[in-house]
Amino acid sequence: MAYTSESARRQLLDDLAEAVDQLGVALASFSEAYEEVDEHTAETLEDTLFRPVQAAYGRARRTHAEFAQRYGLPTRAFDAGAPGLHSADPRVHLQRAIEAIERADHVVAEMQDSMLPVEVGDRELRDGLTETRELIAAVPANGRQLLRLIGR
Repeated sequence: MAYTSESARRQLLDDLAEAVDQLGVALASFSEAYEEVDEHTAETLEDTLFRPVQAAYGRARRTHAEFAQRYGLPTRAFDAGAPGLHSADPRVHLQRAIEAIERADHVVAEMQDSMLPVEVGDRELRDGLTETRELIAAVPANGRQLLRLIGR
């Protein structure tokens, strides 16, 4: 049984790392978009997109590290995400960020649906996953709204 629990914990860590990586890509893409828009749009981008994703990124990283430490599993250093190929069109970067956030949300939702966090009996992990999803819940819709406004 111990092997099964350890295997489940490792799977959870790997899945959470994938979500963190996607949030890192989103942050890098938002940073690229920020450089290409006017001041008003940049403020909106920062307030409604970047900050919530930055908070979710931090929460997910902390959840990953604390979960690994609780069970004596290896922690991981996360690198800044790559925004993809450079484009002078901020809409390209916003679209990349939205897609990355949706992938991260999907990964976390699958983790929650799998019941592995319940099976390994880790309340802090479940709380961290929930908070991460709550932080990014409105971001894709806000990002699409901003996409419609850019270039008008």
